[in-house]
Amino acid sequence: MTELKIAIAQTDSKIMDKEHNVQKAEQILDRIGGEADVVCFPELFTTGYNFDIIGDAYYELAETIPGPTVERLTAKAKQYGIAVLGTIVEKDGEQEGVLYDTTFVINEKGEYSGKYRKAHLYPTEHRYFRSGSDFPVFDICGVKAGVAICYDHGFGEMFRIMALKGAQVIFIPSAIPKNFEYLLDLRTRARAQDNQLFTVAVNRVGAEDDVVYCGNSKIVNPRGEVIHQAGDGEEVLIGTIDLSEITQERKQEMILRSRRPELYGKLMKA
Repeated sequence: MTELKIAIAQTDSKIMDKEHNVQKAEQILDRIGGEADVVCFPELFTTGYNFDIIGDAYYELAETIPGPTVERLTAKAKQYGIAVLGTIVEKDGEQEGVLYDTTFVINEKGEYSGKYRKAHLYPTEHRYFRSGSDFPVFDICGVKAGVAICYDHGFGEMFRIMALKGAQVIFIPSAIPKNFEYLLDLRTRARAQDNQLFTVAVNRVGAEDDVVYCGNSKIVNPRGEVIHQAGDGEEVLIGTIDLSEITQERKQEMILRSRRPELYGKLMKA
């Protein structure tokens, strides 16, 4: 493929109401139909995010992956021929009481492709979640795609690893509040330009008590330029990316080929 149509589902979530939130996701997929190749939802879109409100209820809200939510959205993906990425609270199927902040990936054939467990947990997330330890790259519509979840976007090393694995697009589902828009904008653009690929920030909106989420989801090209951007309310933004821009940018400045891994050993020793 030379082009990929990406739908950003910038949504609010009804806190601790999984059925309401999954139904909303299904309705969005019904509305999009075949207008996009892939749709991505924000971080913890089925449960809400506020740890002070949700607390230990996370253990009851968690589910396995694959599980009920993945099964329902898989059916929609197959119906419309659209890939789906969503981030939920995952219950470890083998270890009792172990939770992860996890993105599942469903391909355009309606097949479960795998998952990414958030590797870099924000300090408050350690209260409930365990860190992941792998940076997979998935095949979506013939395009190589990676995932970084919210706070992950501050760690350039993982983006470089996915770029070296062939990632052309990296999705960043998030729950970033107001007054932190500058991080969403700066890091999304920096990670795209650092690795000369596309980044797709998918942030949520709405409020949970005194926490108000800022939206401003965006698609950034390999030059670090914002090419599509949402506002601060609920919306589904569909943007087309031209994958040939990756090759053009990498021919102009060969960042990945110019790396000197033999000089970077101090990163492992620091």
